[in-house]
Amino acid sequence: MKKRIWIVTLLVMSTILAACGGGKVTTDEGYELVDEGKFTFASSGEFAPFSVTDGNGNMTGFDIEVAEAIAAELGLEPEQNKYTFASIVEGVKNGRFDAAVASHTITEERLEEVDFSTPYYYSGAQIFVRPDSDIETLEDLEGKEIAVSRGSTYADLVADVSDNIKNYDSDVVALESLNNGRHDAVVTDFVTGREAIGKGMELEGRELLERSEQAIAVAKGNEKLLEEINKALETLRENGKLAEISEKYFGEDITSDPDE
Repeated sequence: MKKRIWIVTLLVMSTILAACGGGKVTTDEGYELVDEGKFTFASSGEFAPFSVTDGNGNMTGFDIEVAEAIAAELGLEPEQNKYTFASIVEGVKNGRFDAAVASHTITEERLEEVDFSTPYYYSGAQIFVRPDSDIETLEDLEGKEIAVSRGSTYADLVADVSDNIKNYDSDVVALESLNNGRHDAVVTDFVTGREAIGKGMELEGRELLERSEQAIAVAKGNEKLLEEINKALETLRENGKLAEISEKYFGEDITSDPDE
């Protein structure tokens, strides 16, 4: 009787472990994957031109093509997952995804949750306003209503000058709202803002607030996968593929370190 109870207990425990992510596979190269033979990555699908969702629910954009190129270097099939930006890091941390290829800026706070690859592009936050605005600098934003994307680093940049922060799930939606007469300013990636202006939004970029490094997030403890992603990125830099993808979406190379 005791033996039967013990066997049942083991079966229950095995079921619980499987439901909690025990189904990860370890490759011959020594790294873990969510699904065998696949590079399962997350992106928001709401951050044009980095990731955009089409009518069929598929994502395209700079981040998506970078992820696909990395998958090819790893000899894996790319498996994209659209996920709310603010929750992507947690999803990587908990093993839902192998990696996040979603324009995450490397920050000390995020480094406590996940590990990051070498940067795959360089950017920076900028203030965007309507043309009739007299806002020019960070100081001019004092007490103003500022829109940012939820879960981004941009709210931290303006936290000391205003407590009137409006959060959106998408930087593009925040810019559209500004263009339609709401808010005093949006703080977002300068490339995203410039793309919005190029597509007809009547906005202007003002002070550039910082330079930042964007990288791929991987769960802590999966050092071998991180190593292989870094090798893939190095190859893609050397063979010009990263620059080629960048030129396709931005008309310039944003993948090279501006300080080199």
